[in-house]
Amino acid sequence: MSAAAVLVLAAGKGTRMKSKTIKVLHDVCGQPILSWVMNTAYALTPDAVGVVVGHESETVAAYLEKEFPKAQHMLQEEQNGTGHAVSVGLAGLEGLSDDSIVVILSGDAPLIRSETLKTLLEKCRKHSMAMVAMPISTQQHYGRVIRDTAGLAEKIIEYKDADASVRNLSEGNAGIYACYAGFLKKALSTLKPTNVQGELYLTDIVAIAHTANGCGVVSAPIEEVTGVNTRMDLAAVTSEAQRRINEKHMQNGVTLINPHSTYIECNVEVGEDSTIYPNVHLRGDTSVGCGTTIDTGVVIQNSKIGNDSWIKAHSVISEASVANGCQVGPMAHLRPLSVMEDGSKVGNFVEIKKTTIKEGAKANHLAYLGDALIGKRANIGAGTITCNYDGFRKHKTVVEEGAFIGSDTQLVAPVTVGRDAYVGSGTTVVKNVPRGALAISRVRQVNKDGWADRFRSAQEKRGKSDK
Repeated sequence: MSAAAVLVLAAGKGTRMKSKTIKVLHDVCGQPILSWVMNTAYALTPDAVGVVVGHESETVAAYLEKEFPKAQHMLQEEQNGTGHAVSVGLAGLEGLSDDSIVVILSGDAPLIRSETLKTLLEKCRKHSMAMVAMPISTQQHYGRVIRDTAGLAEKIIEYKDADASVRNLSEGNAGIYACYAGFLKKALSTLKPTNVQGELYLTDIVAIAHTANGCGVVSAPIEEVTGVNTRMDLAAVTSEAQRRINEKHMQNGVTLINPHSTYIECNVEVGEDSTIYPNVHLRGDTSVGCGTTIDTGVVIQNSKIGNDSWIKAHSVISEASVANGCQVGPMAHLRPLSVMEDGSKVGNFVEIKKTTIKEGAKANHLAYLGDALIGKRANIGAGTITCNYDGFRKHKTVVEEGAFIGSDTQLVAPVTVGRDAYVGSGTTVVKNVPRGALAISRVRQVNKDGWADRFRSAQEKRGKSDK
């Protein structure tokens, strides 16, 4: 079921957030609050979506033009209440007939479900309008919903205007409505600022609807309709969003050892039979294949992980690609533009940057590989580093297929180690190594018999004389 138009109210200042970032652009599991609302709005397949902007309107408008270019945005220059905001928005939505239905959403309530809104539309079709209500405690400062004997909404009384008896009611207004456009236009024209705030309350149209064809009510849990006004609200909304995301992955065949401590953003994809351990963060446009294990404390951002790989504990992967059957870590760091092909390994305390590790190659521990190409089946020994930066430019290192790089090697780029070549431990490679050759650059070792005993004896005598 679709609406003719959706109007999103996003003009508020959000002063209680105490932030330089406008409230509706704060992040919830990888997307701004407003993005969640807009995606739900478009799920209703409306003919038009309008957003009323106000505080930092240029910033919000720029975001909308980039991410939701089909949406219209209307400026509420004077903040004169929600009724005034809807009037501004409605004036910008052209071509609405009186029997068109307009859905009104709060720009700071990101978790409203499209299923709830479809039920709201069904209710509206039977009346002049419909609204979403939620169960609340008597201490919460939401407007109270007053119902008639038929269960329709008779009026809404804002908390600041309510007496003690009204504040004791346990059903609150969620600030989400569906209205026939003809009714909405007439009702808005009659609003008066006769309240504590001296503003035009949108909630006053409920009483007007009650005298017309009624206002239906759809109940939703507070977790679904909570608006973000403080950092505490943001944390609560993020927690609920994360619960939904994690539940979706588990329903799709992913094992989350402890979903309460697993952070997965909304655009992340995970294949079935993968296992994710506690304290993992999967962020941005990340995808994980099937049968892969992501161990404790791993952070992955904007990266692709293939099937049947094992990302070991406390590794960090950013803007990188890991293919099938790979092993990473523990405590490895894959920086941007790093690529691991099938069956390759990067072990503990290995960092790679803009480097491709070809099929079956391995760097098992304590290495830095930057701006490098590591060929198939090549072995990178412990303590190996590519010296890729000369202070002005980055240079490339190539280790060809089957080459063996001994421990504690420095590869001074630009340099190539040929296929099946060997580099002895402790070597500094400053020129190309031919195929099948051995490169070694060590100072000749000299053993001086008895030197250690003579040295200790001299030190002991010196210590006695110093006393």
